[in-house]
Amino acid sequence: MAKAKSSGEPKETRTRNWTCVVYPDSAPENWRDLLDELHIEWIESPLHEFDTNATGEVKKAHWHLLLMFGGVKTYEQVCEVIAPLNCPAPQKCLSAKGCVRYMAHLDNPEKHQYSVSDIIAHGGVDLAELLRPSSSERYAYIREMLIFVKENGITEFKELLDYAYAERFDDW
Repeated sequence: MAKAKSSGEPKETRTRNWTCVVYPDSAPENWRDLLDELHIEWIESPLHEFDTNATGEVKKAHWHLLLMFGGVKTYEQVCEVIAPLNCPAPQKCLSAKGCVRYMAHLDNPEKHQYSVSDIIAHGGVDLAELLRPSSSERYAYIREMLIFVKENGITEFKELLDYAYAERFDDW
């Protein structure tokens, strides 16, 4: 049985998923290639160029990254991986799904909404699985569709599909 750590020892910093922020003005042009060459799973947010701070001032443009390793990595190991990107220190990610949802601000309606279709998966990540709506979200979408059908006098399923494809592709 493993011995419990005393309260004076540092907490474990090993985890599979890490997140960091990359800035266009400090990252090398080939920063994506550098990560792809490592053959790890990772996800790139849309360029966050409309985020604002508490005073309303626009923040410096940046990408959020989620690095997903096959095994646990220490903070130091992840720092080595991202060193060529010239980005700030990585942070542990406690929820890959929550991190990906944050990339489009799906749960933050007060923030600029980025398109889910602009989130890019690398290394074989199943992005659709991470963005799969919960049961309550699915029912809310169905409710929206039923209201839309009624309010717009839609009688053909194809009309609904055409609208959903053109206007609501990310959620319906």
